[in-house]
Amino acid sequence: MHRPRGRDGLVSRGEVVSGRRAALEAVRSGRASEVLVAAGSRDTPGLRELREAAREAGVPLRTAPSDELDRLAPDHHGVVARAARPRELSERDLSTWPFEEDALVVVLDGVMDPQNLGAAARSAEAAGAALLVTRVRRSAAVSAAAVRASAGALLHLQHARGANVTKALGRLQDAGFSVVGLDGSAEASVYDEPCPSGRVALVVGGEGRGLSRLVRERCDSLVALPMAGRVSSLNASAALAAVLYAYVVPSRRQARA
Repeated sequence: MHRPRGRDGLVSRGEVVSGRRAALEAVRSGRASEVLVAAGSRDTPGLRELREAAREAGVPLRTAPSDELDRLAPDHHGVVARAARPRELSERDLSTWPFEEDALVVVLDGVMDPQNLGAAARSAEAAGAALLVTRVRRSAAVSAAAVRASAGALLHLQHARGANVTKALGRLQDAGFSVVGLDGSAEASVYDEPCPSGRVALVVGGEGRGLSRLVRERCDSLVALPMAGRVSSLNASAALAAVLYAYVVPSRRQARA
């Protein structure tokens, strides 16, 4: 997210989230402190929804000149919100986090594109994930572009970053998680057997190279997503969405029935 700075060099009144959808989720998440709408913006249903959400949440919403929004976020498309993002967890926090008995955690092993990170976070949050885990290095950070690509999901989803994904997976395993890696070369597909019951950590590799060797070896099981067409693979966020809804979510719904 953009970090507007005042004359003293300090971050001013929170970070800036751009775009109507991301601003709406900032309000809904309880993290927004102010919403700015560009003067002359059309009164669309989406903008009315944002105004109503801000009113109900008691978040100030004001009209501002477009050049003021330009200074805060060049890609604002008429709306920005000042918001505090969730506290970032460390790898060590995974050992003591109060997970539910059937918690779902999504782990991204080297996803470097902020658009992919945002789209993956959006799918994870929609599927009910409790946590997103990423690497500190060679991994996309939570930026304005990532928040916007997530449609604001990154403002709802708890996020942990660690220097070593393998160690993070070990902590999750110690906390009772079954670690399932998505690997195109796996012998079993998502259609061959159900997702493990209880706590599950689903691991998706980075763009192009997939899971790293050590992460692959750390997984309890590996599954592939069958490709029926001429394209040999999907990008990380699309593959994650497919596996969540073809493999993880159906097993959970069946277990709860």
